[in-house]
Amino acid sequence: MKDGADVHEIMKEIGAKAKAAAAELAFATAETKTAALNAAADAVWARRTEILTANAKDMEFGRDKGLSPAMLDRLELTEDRIQSIVDGLRAVAAQDDPVGEVLTEWDQPSGLHIKRVRTPLGVVGVIYESRPNVTADAGALCLKAGNAVILRGGSESFHSSGVIHSCLVDGLESVGLPNAAIQRVPTRDRAAVSEMLTMTDTIDVIVPRGGKGLVGLVQREARVPVFAHLEGIVHIYIDKAADPEKALKVVMNAKTRRTGICGAAECLLIHEDIVDTIGQGVIRALIDAGVEIRGDDTLAQIDGVIPATDDDWGQEYLDMIMAARTVAGVDDAIDHIRTYGSDHTDCVITEDEETATRFMTRLDSAILMWNASTQFADGGEFGMGAEIGIATGKMHARGPVGAAQLTSFKYLVKGDGTVRS
Repeated sequence: MKDGADVHEIMKEIGAKAKAAAAELAFATAETKTAALNAAADAVWARRTEILTANAKDMEFGRDKGLSPAMLDRLELTEDRIQSIVDGLRAVAAQDDPVGEVLTEWDQPSGLHIKRVRTPLGVVGVIYESRPNVTADAGALCLKAGNAVILRGGSESFHSSGVIHSCLVDGLESVGLPNAAIQRVPTRDRAAVSEMLTMTDTIDVIVPRGGKGLVGLVQREARVPVFAHLEGIVHIYIDKAADPEKALKVVMNAKTRRTGICGAAECLLIHEDIVDTIGQGVIRALIDAGVEIRGDDTLAQIDGVIPATDDDWGQEYLDMIMAARTVAGVDDAIDHIRTYGSDHTDCVITEDEETATRFMTRLDSAILMWNASTQFADGGEFGMGAEIGIATGKMHARGPVGAAQLTSFKYLVKGDGTVRS
């Protein structure tokens, strides 16, 4: 399978099967898709021992490859995390079916009645790294939206993703839907990624989910339209009007709950008036929790803080490391985020509504939060059941990409022998 010609033929066949499956999925009933997803959830739980065995192989591969602890955490599955996958599949299954939803309708003086309704995109290609749960999330959301999907997971999660994908196929087959509706690229060969990026005849959109290197590659080389899921350079600004207890709770959770996810906070901005009070307390708590703080000249005077370099601004660490600097106020914080942020998720902690409104109005990140942990930047936490990624671009889908965001629309126009004069 490592031969380029072989990969080309494999991907060509996968694309053709996906396109044929998409045509059938477009009119599959909501009840059928729901039943398929619930059956897939049953299969994941029933086969959890098999999934854990496969994941142990992936963990060994990841350790041999030298993955960081944060990346290994993203890769690891436990019975609790498998339960979360099952819950996510059931949550997507329980959602209203977006296909056919009437977005708006109106009558024209000409006598025409016009509806704009949701319709599937067609075939979605998902390219992702490490996290095997993305296999379930992406497969479920694409199916719910009536799309066929081609999944190309990272080499690290190859075995885990394979078993999870097999469970999704079990669900499809249980209700008579084509098993090509959810396909997985059966090789680690990177040539498959290059093939997907140019499959304009069969893939309608590419969703990259991973680090800056992957997303940059996709954006540079794709001839297929892309929903960009860029890195999460997440900032938290602690305003002078912040509540100390809220600031401590939110920052600690945003940074330390799980450092390897894209909603983890990476840079702390502290109003200069509260450095010696709230700021000190938060930084001390972070250091005590094992976070390495890289601070500006002011914060570097705090015991345990390492002086920051220019390279620390705009970094996605995905680790127990956090940059920190003082700012003169909300406008200074906004300027910093505009310069170094990635338009993913940013947060303000303040009791001053005017300051919060200014922060949330003047920044254009996909997700803006007020007094809430940035770890909530997740489609499941937004009530979408799951997400295929956080889109940071400004076209079509933005923020958490759930089933509804994986649709387009078409116009249904009805007349009564109506002609144009």
